[in-house]
Formats: sequence, structure tokens, C-alpha cells
Amino acid sequence: MNFKSIIFLLTASVLTSCVVVSPGTVGVKNKLGKLDNKVIQPGIVGLNPLITRVITVPTRTVNLEVRLNLPSKEGLNVLAEISILYHIEAIQAPNVIQTVGENYEQVMILSVFRSAAADVCSRYMAKDMHSGQRAEIEAAIRNHMDSLLIDRGFVIESVLMKSISLPPGLYDAIESKLEAEQIAQRMEFELEQERLEAKRKKIEAEGTRDAQKVLAEGLTDEIIKWRSLEVFEKLSNSPNAKLIFTDGSAPMLLNEDLK
Repeated sequence: MNFKSIIFLLTASVLTSCVVVSPGTVGVKNKLGKLDNKVIQPGIVGLNPLITRVITVPTRTVNLEVRLNLPSKEGLNVLAEISILYHIEAIQAPNVIQTVGENYEQVMILSVFRSAAADVCSRYMAKDMHSGQRAEIEAAIRNHMDSLLIDRGFVIESVLMKSISLPPGLYDAIESKLEAEQIAQRMEFELEQERLEAKRKKIEAEGTRDAQKVLAEGLTDEIIKWRSLEVFEKLSNSPNAKLIFTDGSAPMLLNEDLK
């Protein structure tokens, strides 16, 4: 065996006895079927490849996409595409591998998701999954999943309903209902405007009536005589000739100018 062969074998031996744990993951050593409780941080790890391997677990955010039928409150099946964003707590990585296994997505994440999604969506109408209540449904599913998985080392960050396919005919029904609601809201607005206008006219009429009442109550005989004297005084100061008939209490002007 020449020198180059020895160097090659030594290099190959060194390379095969090292494993790189990528950023965003942690490693757990499995030596002869026994897990090490020590969490291996990202970097190069030395090991004996004949008896030891390193199982990597993601601590970064993982996007798990699911396509399934969700039940609605009225018994319809709604096809949905949903993204589950989750990560595993680094310190819990050995426990996840020990209690759940490397197939944790199928065993835990998806199983819990299907149960939580069916439970939550069965409380909502199909149209709600396609309306402004979608965010409420997403939050309810996430909270349900998180309550079941947080103690197992899984953190559910978000549940996102990316697309919803409603049963045939339901889209038209929803659009018709929304259109009817808009018409009803417009009519209610117009009726409210009419009520406000009627109220304004009523208040205006009551004000006019009250003003006339006050004026009528204030026109006593003494005030009328006093106002008549004021009128006579103004007429006496007028340069034009006037023909006036009066009983002494109120003047009556017949013609404005006599020449």
C-alpha cells in the first residue's frame, strides 16, 4: 500500500466519522439503539459511523401543507388547502425522538391537526370559512393544537387556510345572500334618513307653533294700542298726504298718496 492510498483511507475514515448538523436544526445521537439525552447544536459532530448515527430535528419554522375535506356545521364537506407552521423546541428534541419517533409529523402533527380542524370547523357554517371569520377559525385550530402539543415539545406557530373550495352552488347562494344584505342595509339607511328628516320637520313645526303661541300670548290690548301710537307717529312724520280711517285704536291706510 503506497502513501497516497494510506492518505486516502485516513481521509475517508475521518470524513465518515463526522456528521454536520445544519443551521436551524439540532442533533440527537443514537448509539446502538440508545438515545443520548444531550442535544447537539449545529456544526460538525464526531462519531463512530459503525455504531452511532445522528438524528436531526428542526428548530426552525417548518411549513407542513395539508389538503383535506373539512366538515361544516350544516354537514357539508369543504375542501381546503392549509399550511401548518411549527417548530420543535431544541431542548425537547431527545424526548420527541424517544416518545414519538422520527415520523413525528404523521404521528403527532397531522393526527392532532385533523382532529382539531374537524372539531373547530364543525362549529362554523361553510360560508364562514370563506368570509371574514376565516382568521377566527385559523386561530381556534392553532390554539387547539398548541394546547395538545406544547408539552410534547412542538410549538404551533400558525394555521393558515390558503384556499377554500366550497360545494357547487354554495358560491352563488353566498353571493345572493351578500347582495340581499347590501340591499337591506341600503334600504335601512334610506329609512333612517327619512326618519331623521321627518323628525327635523316635526321639530321645526313645533318651533314655529311655539313661536306663534308666544307671540299671540304677548299681544295684549295695551301693547296693540302702544304699537298703534307708534304707527300714528310715523305717519305724522311722513311728507306724503295720507287718507286714514281709524277708530282711535288701529289705523287703516286706504291710499298711499293724494295730490
